[in-house]
Amino acid sequence: MSIKTTTPAAMGPASNGGRLSTLDSFLPLWIIAAMAAGLLLGRLVPGLNTALEAVQIGSISLPIAIGLLVMMYPVLAKVRYNETRRVLADRRLMATSLILNWVAAPAFMFALAWIFVPDLPEYRTGLIIVGLARCIAMVMIWNDLACGDREAATVLVLINSVFQVFTFGVLGWFYLQLLPAWLGLPTTSADFSFWTITASVLIFLGLPLLAGFLTRTIGEKAKGRQWYESKFLPKLGPWALYGLLFTIVLLFALQGDSITSKPLDVARIALPLLVYFVVVFAAGMAIGRALNLGYAKTTTLAFTASGNNFELAIAVAIGTFGVTSGQALAGVVGPLIEVPVLVALVYAALWARTRFFTH
Repeated sequence: MSIKTTTPAAMGPASNGGRLSTLDSFLPLWIIAAMAAGLLLGRLVPGLNTALEAVQIGSISLPIAIGLLVMMYPVLAKVRYNETRRVLADRRLMATSLILNWVAAPAFMFALAWIFVPDLPEYRTGLIIVGLARCIAMVMIWNDLACGDREAATVLVLINSVFQVFTFGVLGWFYLQLLPAWLGLPTTSADFSFWTITASVLIFLGLPLLAGFLTRTIGEKAKGRQWYESKFLPKLGPWALYGLLFTIVLLFALQGDSITSKPLDVARIALPLLVYFVVVFAAGMAIGRALNLGYAKTTTLAFTASGNNFELAIAVAIGTFGVTSGQALAGVVGPLIEVPVLVALVYAALWARTRFFTH
């Protein structure tokens, strides 16, 4: 996938040499600053958590939803939707993605949860829920920064969304009750809300996807593809970065007190998450390389398999076990680890591009 723009804040991202553009190169600094600002706000501004939690649609925070929509819309407006048939025709990519996302990754997180926190059932359950929530939002950002295949990412995310709605509850029952019982381990009862899962998919993917599709369709019809991609998208692109940073600030402000007051607990939750993200990403890259999928599709496969839908995991944990539960804390630690780790994996993917893949 050739990169035609070096406009940094367009969230697209790297230059032709496989390097991040100048401003994108400092993305880890912006993210660290956003995380720190969120933690400080959560600790220093009285009543901020209560105010943010009070503005909700169901169990979904409205400010976080707005941030995610602003983040997702520019990325989905870049997708060339008339090329999705090409992606669907790639049966190796489709089959591999389904196996990684819905068989290998949840099973791996189940194993990690029992290995690292066998004595802490609340955190263990929270980690398993994170493993079941496949990524449908931020993965578009990481994939775009690493020069992955945008059309492939959109299709895989859509497939993950459908599976998420219909299989999340079943897999939750399997990994929290049935499988532990088979293995002679303690079980956890959890009643997952079908509406919570469906609402997450519709809000965090459905709305920006529809907006992105209509924007490209109407824009190209009115002005042509050349104008749309060379004039319109560079102006729209920076909003993805703004939305990402805004979302991170809010997430960490909401749970700043929990994170800073329980550092040892956060560390115990963070370690299996770190192993999970790195190992699943590396497996996706290795499998894609072995199948000769090419760099762009391989990168998309790796990011869609390793990323998680933390907004859904948090919503499910809060709705099922309560806002102050250990399960909810595990969900919150998810983005604390996922964001910086997947940013680092963007650099790892770009490094691998020039060494293990032919252009």
